[in-house]
Amino acid sequence: MSVSTLGVDLAKTSFSIHGVDARGKVQLRKNLNRSKLLDCIANLPPCLIGLEACSGAHYWAREFQKQGHQVRVMAPKYVIPYRTGAKNDVNDADAICEAVSRPRTRFVPIKSAEQQAVLAAHRIRKGWVKERTALINQIRGLMAEFGIVVAQGRWSFQRELPRILEDAENELPTIARALLHECYEHLQVLNQRIDDLERCFDIVAAHNETVQRLMTIPGVGAQTATAIVASVGKGQQFDKARDFAAWLGLVPRQYTTGGKSRLGRITKRGDTYLRTLLVHGNRAVLARVANKQDHLSEWSKGLIERRGYKRATVALAAKNARIIWAMLRSGKEYEAFAA
Repeated sequence: MSVSTLGVDLAKTSFSIHGVDARGKVQLRKNLNRSKLLDCIANLPPCLIGLEACSGAHYWAREFQKQGHQVRVMAPKYVIPYRTGAKNDVNDADAICEAVSRPRTRFVPIKSAEQQAVLAAHRIRKGWVKERTALINQIRGLMAEFGIVVAQGRWSFQRELPRILEDAENELPTIARALLHECYEHLQVLNQRIDDLERCFDIVAAHNETVQRLMTIPGVGAQTATAIVASVGKGQQFDKARDFAAWLGLVPRQYTTGGKSRLGRITKRGDTYLRTLLVHGNRAVLARVANKQDHLSEWSKGLIERRGYKRATVALAAKNARIIWAMLRSGKEYEAFAA
């Protein structure tokens, strides 16, 4: 069987494969269950295998590479234009096989198991932070039903809640007081779990030289650096620094027609989590530039005066994104005077 290109439509238990030879003639088309997929791939000669980015795509890509195949993972948006007919597994595998052979298709770097483990820690922390915010808002709403209002902010809320629960003169019913106490204990558990994961990021950073180098950039801590290294590795999938900033959604949206170029707000495309980390990290940097005289602080203060605080925060995040890409590709240290 002379299969040179293979498209695999991934799922939980049912998989469709579509293989063609060097001339584009169909040589293989079948549906397989999970237990038979690896055996089928192992019996094929080394070929180009295309996968659609989804849950499990990186695992299967690593397994196929062990069999000697060249594997490429692509975003679903690059597959959709090549699908003909109805949306089904067979047509999806055909479209993947077609898309992976196109020169303009962009591919997702295959992550190692270690990278995915670090990203799993970030995703779990993000879920717990979201759960904590929802719990605090729920407690606020319940207390408001009894005429008890707490100042805005998580820290002030966590400081005042124990006092409210211990106050016997606020006419809070016994049942409500007991339920709110249970919520408060759950809030403490979430805080502890989030703190433990943040210490996990510090441990990862202590054993990773690349992460340590990125942490020398102002506004980049262990959480941001570990997330970036786990997501993009050495950044080889980006040809230049602006491509990395564009992938993060930190470049202006462009609308050009008739030779006239119009730039708008940032695109907000790409990885929302990484963009958020960079932006919030630079909020802390700009909060401390008033009394500093270094090159970066002077540039930031001038930008704040011209464009405002929020735009300066995003601009500094985009600047840091370009610096990060340059450091990942070159392996050099951060130079403060060149910021």
